[in-house]
Amino acid sequence: MHPVSETIINNRILQLRQAMREKAIDAYIVPASDPHLSEYLPQHWQSRQWLSGFDGSAGTLVVTQSFAGLWTDSRYWVQAEKQLKKTEIELMKLAGNNPLSYADWLTGHLNSGMTVALDGQIVSLSMARQIDEKCRSAGFHFRIDCDLVKPIWQDRPALPMAPVYEHDARFVALSRHEKLQLLRHSMSASGADWHFISTLDDIAWLLNLRGSDIAFNPLFISHLLVGNNRADLFVDHAKIPADLQQRLALDGIFIQPYENARFALNGLPSGAVLLLDPRRVTIGMFQAVKADVRTLESINPTVLLKSRKAESEIGHIRQIMEQDGAALCEFFTWFESALERGDALTEYTVAEKIEAYRKVSPDYVSLSFDTIVGFNENGALPHYHATVDDHAVINKPGLLLIDSGGQYWGGTTDITRVVSVGEPLPEQKRDFTIVLKGLIALSSARFPRSIRAAMLDAVARMPLWQQGIDYGHGTGHGIGYFLNVHEGPQSISYHAVPEAYTAMEEGMVTSIEPGIYRTGCWGIRLENLVVNRKAETTDFGEYLDFETLTLCPFDIRCIELSLLTHAEIAWINRYHAEVRHRLFPLLSEEAKAWLLSRTHAL
Repeated sequence: MHPVSETIINNRILQLRQAMREKAIDAYIVPASDPHLSEYLPQHWQSRQWLSGFDGSAGTLVVTQSFAGLWTDSRYWVQAEKQLKKTEIELMKLAGNNPLSYADWLTGHLNSGMTVALDGQIVSLSMARQIDEKCRSAGFHFRIDCDLVKPIWQDRPALPMAPVYEHDARFVALSRHEKLQLLRHSMSASGADWHFISTLDDIAWLLNLRGSDIAFNPLFISHLLVGNNRADLFVDHAKIPADLQQRLALDGIFIQPYENARFALNGLPSGAVLLLDPRRVTIGMFQAVKADVRTLESINPTVLLKSRKAESEIGHIRQIMEQDGAALCEFFTWFESALERGDALTEYTVAEKIEAYRKVSPDYVSLSFDTIVGFNENGALPHYHATVDDHAVINKPGLLLIDSGGQYWGGTTDITRVVSVGEPLPEQKRDFTIVLKGLIALSSARFPRSIRAAMLDAVARMPLWQQGIDYGHGTGHGIGYFLNVHEGPQSISYHAVPEAYTAMEEGMVTSIEPGIYRTGCWGIRLENLVVNRKAETTDFGEYLDFETLTLCPFDIRCIELSLLTHAEIAWINRYHAEVRHRLFPLLSEEAKAWLLSRTHAL
């Protein structure tokens, strides 16, 4: 979607309020969500963005007859202030770990007996229950049967129709049949004879299928109902080639119309036991289940199964990390030469050039997210995006933050580096080194198997906390295998709830990305991907540590050696030696020279 004027946004809010009056609704909640509860949405379901003009991936719009507010976290505050400017929508800064603060606001601003509503087809069962509880305690009526956006969004984009294809067998560790067996074993263990899945990456992983319905995510719009002897995939028939339908049928997977998923749930036999994940199924889908069907609520088994990469998959990830790292080395070689020549460089052209170097890889499919290139003060915006019409020119000394990644047949990458343009300032070197110390600390950690991921967060933050510094985002998220760049169940963040299913297990791939953001000055974030591996077993239990997967040097010009310990310097030297060893055979002569100059021993 293109940016729209404040006049258009205000008019859309007026139309929504008219629809609210017609339905006797006092407050309407519009989350950034879809029937699959995805993080990134097809344009068809970007209702909150269409209504507000704010295009960040996280945020909730709440509209009453006299107020409109957009709740989002600190990653997006500056962006939201800019995009909401001159509209009547007020930025409501979401702080801490309270995603339902908008519901708390409603309880303080509405009167008992008023009605709060949302579209239950795009809100999870667990979230709807929490909102309902808050509404009940305040004496509100709560409705989930209201899609008020549909009638006013006249030029709404159609659902995507990109074809579905199979993940190349060379990169697949387990067949569909084997994965379905694992899932059915989990179902049997819990006493379920049916399991309903709406999350798109779970479906794609389970069936070894991929698509391109969502930008940067190789997914396709669908639901899946798995029984003991068959599975029904609810997807538009036209997206599945005939020969693929035949191969799926041989594995007991049958194609049904996408819109029939609710009818299939409603048609489950009396006495059936259905397993579903209340955080990953909408309340609208849940309500389709008849009362005589027993439901078991638990995390989707596929979330846990796909998070633990097989050894062969980790091998493929290592290979694509070499391809990805080589592409970045070639880019940085070009970038520094362009600076020396005095070429006109912008954040936008830099992002384009990074993508061009990645495309050279034979296993490259697409970007894994919209590349973030932020120069100086723009680097202080964690989710900043330069556009063709709005970007900074790189024409003076400063720091350039680049957060980028690729989708490859053999895995998904996500890396952040900060490089100096000109000579870095002492205070910039200090910040860079403190962030690097945090990354090294967590990368070097050894920890008990099954520790909750959130509990590791303090290890990376300690060097920053010791300086009275912190950052608003998490330190690490799971990474998919040619799937979503953000994947659960692990989340290295002290804001995350350390529940049992977030335990760190062997084979999980996770990011480590501490940062420092100086508003109006610069931002520093350094990010590597790591994989959990066995370390040792002692009398006290099993221990894991991390193998660093990402291969790309840190800008040694930005390091303040006096702030590092001997052990930290040794870690950097070992890492850079590994980068040289792994990438050298893949590089041009110019890039080899650049890499040697950026990885000499400290």
